[in-house]
Amino acid sequence: MQIGVFAKTFPGSEPAGVLAAVRDAGFAVTQFNLACAGLPSMPDAVQKDAVDAIAAASNACGVALAALSGTYNMAHPVRAVRDDGLRRLGVVIKTAADLSVPLVTLCTGTRNADDQWAYHPDNSEPSAWDDMAGEMEKALQLAERHGVDLGIEPEQANIVTSASDAMRLIAEMGSTRLRVVLDPANLFERASPAEARAIVAAAVERTAGHVAMAHAKDRFADGRFTTAGRGVVDFADFVARLKASGFDGPLVTHGLSAEEAPSVARFLKGLV
Repeated sequence: MQIGVFAKTFPGSEPAGVLAAVRDAGFAVTQFNLACAGLPSMPDAVQKDAVDAIAAASNACGVALAALSGTYNMAHPVRAVRDDGLRRLGVVIKTAADLSVPLVTLCTGTRNADDQWAYHPDNSEPSAWDDMAGEMEKALQLAERHGVDLGIEPEQANIVTSASDAMRLIAEMGSTRLRVVLDPANLFERASPAEARAIVAAAVERTAGHVAMAHAKDRFADGRFTTAGRGVVDFADFVARLKASGFDGPLVTHGLSAEEAPSVARFLKGLV
């Protein structure tokens, strides 16, 4: 299991500087964002010199690119907005293939038109699921064409909220290219340590064999997010269960400051 961090944890728009900061904080892999190469996260195009600069920085710093962010609102209520997001996702997927990055991470979306990570009461409507699933079918066609996997993350504010939702979508899509990104802190909003442990344990069991990446973010009992090891998530239990399920991929932390990164790296390394 490799310990990683979101590249956007560190400031800068030059991949060499950002990836050097990732390395110096103690991480071997990263979930990269094209904003760290001076581009929009979901760009209209990525030129060859940008791809070359990212690849060169990864090689020079010895930091592997475990995933590339490709999030847009797959359940946006306006079709034209979804169409534009899908077009940009195609650019990200091709860039991932050019960089030999195995995974592009997605957002299953929300009916909230202003924030793709914000809850909306219409998220539970069948039409919201149908719109998201329609986007996913098109996204998977792009992924198949370029030989890249797509990662969906159960998230309370999005359409896919649980491990069961994720497995339902994988079954509906019928593609081995659709994988799970499992963040224990996104599986609940408020919970005691015992409740959180049970929820996370059930999710690991439910998604076993389908997890491409795990995330390491934490929550306080009152629902506020915090850095891994400070909240109610039992990370020792989470890591042990991931290992027992056969997972040996990247464990990537986020939701922390650059200053906090080295101590979180040490904490996670101590667990794996």
